[in-house]
Formats: sequence, C-alpha cells, structure tokens
Amino acid sequence: MKILVVGGTRYFGIPMVNALLSKGHDVTIATRGNAKVGFEGEVSHVIFDRTDSLSVKSALENQKFDVIIDKIAYGSNDVKALLENVSCDRYIQMSTCSVYLKDHANISEDEFVTSEYPLEWMDRLPDYARTKRNAERAALEYMDLSDCTFVRYPVVLGENDYTGRLRFYVEHIKNEQPMYVDDLDMAMSFIHEKEAGEFIAYLVDHPISGAVNGCSNGTVKISDIINYAEKKLDNKAILNENGEAAPFNGLKDTLSFSTKKAKAAGYTFSDLDSWIYGLIDMLEFQIDKSE
Repeated sequence: MKILVVGGTRYFGIPMVNALLSKGHDVTIATRGNAKVGFEGEVSHVIFDRTDSLSVKSALENQKFDVIIDKIAYGSNDVKALLENVSCDRYIQMSTCSVYLKDHANISEDEFVTSEYPLEWMDRLPDYARTKRNAERAALEYMDLSDCTFVRYPVVLGENDYTGRLRFYVEHIKNEQPMYVDDLDMAMSFIHEKEAGEFIAYLVDHPISGAVNGCSNGTVKISDIINYAEKKLDNKAILNENGEAAPFNGLKDTLSFSTKKAKAAGYTFSDLDSWIYGLIDMLEFQIDKSE
C-alpha cells in the first residue's frame, strides 16, 4: 500500500516505519526536513510545515494515499491543514489516553466518544488533553468514522524516551537527589516504544474503525519502580516534599486501559513485567556509561 507518514523520524515512529517497510509498503515520510534517519529500507521524503495549509498543499496537491498515519496531530488546525489538502482511503491518528476524562482501572474506548465532542478549531494549546480531543474530532470533518482510527496510548517508555521520565527516578536514586512523589502506591499502565510503533503499523493491514487503546498488560506501582531501582543501585531514594517533583505525579486512581478491541483484531500486547525492569537496568547502564 501507498502510505504517507506525517512525522515518524523520532522515538516510536522509527520502529513503526521499519515495520511498515518489512511488510513491503511504499512509505513516504513527511517532515519539516530537520531529521535524517536510516530506516531499514527505502522511503520517499516530502517536506512541509504541517501547521501551514499552503505548505501542505504545495507539497502534496493532487496526491492520493491508501493510508495516512498522522503521528503529530496536536490540534484541530493541524488536522485541517493536512486533510483539506491530501486524500486517503484510511486515516490513522496518533492520539492519547489523555483524552479520557477520569482516571481509573480498565478504561475502555467508549469513555470518550469522538463524534460527540464539540469541535473547536484551535492551534496547539498547553491543555494537551483538550487539544488532542479536538484533533480526533477534526478528522471527522473530512473522513467517515469507519475510515478513521484513533490510537490511544498511555505513557510510552523505552531506551530512546527523550522526555527522561523513567530515567528521572534512576538518576535521582543513583545521585542521592531528593524527589517528591505524591503517591507511592499509585499504579499505572505503560507501553514500550517498540510495541507502540509496531501496533500502529499492524493497523495498516488490520484496520480498526474508531478509537483503539494500546498498552502492555498489567500495571506497576511507583513504589515498585523505586524499590527495584534502590536494590539495583544499592542506594536509598530520598523522598520529601521539597524534592524535585517526580514524573507521574497527579494521578487520582489506578490508571489502566482495556485492550479488548485490539485483541479482537488479533493483536496481543506484551506483559509490562516482561520489559520494564529490564529497561531500568538499561537506563542504569546508560547513566554509568555517560559519567
């Protein structure tokens, strides 16, 4: 199939594109031209500013794709600038589990219904959840819901996580730096970067209409992450209210997501325990090597 990937040169976009190439798809990568990546196969490139309708039109006018994978749709105006200027049979948008309104265990896709959300045309706002809700809704101005997939992930972790969220805990424990954790017993779901990329690629050949959650099976407590890192580093975490605020603060309840819809389409996610502790080991090694 002829596929346009908007973004795709960073983080889990790389295993996503490599998975598409391994299936023999004809992939075009659309970026601003700043990143160069050596993918595991040949890709075409097109350069435009996806926030600028005229830039998109100039680069893609009169082109048609079987699938568009929109990995960097951060607002409704982003979606408008793209979909008013290029056509496709199926549109896959990288969304987020932040669209859900309430934290709890086993959240299902129908807890945020894209078509019922009142659309606001907007640029990228500090309110990430609101911005992404509108990005989903904007797609329905140009595509039928049956031809759209909104992929909702929780926090994506991996060795290439440029946000450094898990690394924060390892570094603070290793360097005996104080940190503030608001609830040690809060549990949450994650997904690994490789699986995050590969599941989106899977959806090209196994389409799902509407929203679909993706995450590893199971949850981990913040205290489990800290306890494991303490034993691995042979250091005690310094926890107090005056420490630097830790990632994942602010949860109101256990946070996990149903993946029944993905499983019904034939995709089974890995168990969280199978990789998260190995990732902590790898981060410790990376930190030691950089010092």
